[in-house]
Amino acid sequence: MSLPLSATKDNAFTRRRFLQAASLAASSFWSASFSPASSSQFNIGITTNTLGGWEKDLIKSFREGAEVGYRAVETFYSYVLPYWEKPEAMKMILAEFGLRLVTVSNGGPMVMQFEDAATADRIIDEHLKLVRWIKGFGCTHLKINTGQRRPEGTTTADLRQMAKTMNELGKRISDEGLKFGVHAHLWTQLQDRKEIDRLMESTDPRHVYMVLDTGHITMAGIDPVELAKTYVGRIVEFHMKDCKPEDRGGHKGPSPQRESYTNKGKRIFYELGRGGVDFPGILAVLKKNGWKRLADCRIGFQ
Repeated sequence: MSLPLSATKDNAFTRRRFLQAASLAASSFWSASFSPASSSQFNIGITTNTLGGWEKDLIKSFREGAEVGYRAVETFYSYVLPYWEKPEAMKMILAEFGLRLVTVSNGGPMVMQFEDAATADRIIDEHLKLVRWIKGFGCTHLKINTGQRRPEGTTTADLRQMAKTMNELGKRISDEGLKFGVHAHLWTQLQDRKEIDRLMESTDPRHVYMVLDTGHITMAGIDPVELAKTYVGRIVEFHMKDCKPEDRGGHKGPSPQRESYTNKGKRIFYELGRGGVDFPGILAVLKKNGWKRLADCRIGFQ
């Protein structure tokens, strides 16, 4: 994972400029640790749905990501299903492009409604199967989203059940030798700051970690720098997206609607360096705290 330290004159990060900034903070592309006593070391990766068309063509996303210099990728359960029974074929494809698989996120058709006690056993079983599959690729953590947000939002009872299921799942993932990271995401059952705090307070820090998405966190009205400071010891991964400058410190208006956020003129996520996310501030938090957790970062704008 790396954070941009400066922007180009037009305040937009190019791929080359981003890697130049990354090189200031990263002495090893693959290292997953940071220590203020030595040169900082982060991993950089890209998700396979960053560009339009990638979500329908996994191989294209691998090829084009590799062509611009990425060496680590994160993808989704539905995208790897064609290779579920033939993981060696996937390994050969990754090797062809010189790529490393960071993790595979959950997603449909998996059950993700962690607040539903009736499906807890199925959720645990399905996610453990995914953990065992990605373990074969050398992945060291599982990143998950929660299910689609209900109109009434997330209740205290929901959060209690979510914590119960995640504690059990997290412990069993720890037993497999991996970490378990929960991704707060707009339009899901884990979105707002109070929900994040309640879930973190109710889960075992030894087994339940966080994936901090700077874009979704900001547009949910949360300051990602402050959130990173609060939970720095429980963050296993950052997803880096930028926002409009006026959203710096957290979006002040109502939460964006999923149906329109990618429409022309209604974008809420931008290329790094747009100005809405204080990436140097996040980096300062990591430096101050000697962040030594797994440090993979997915770069994505969707």
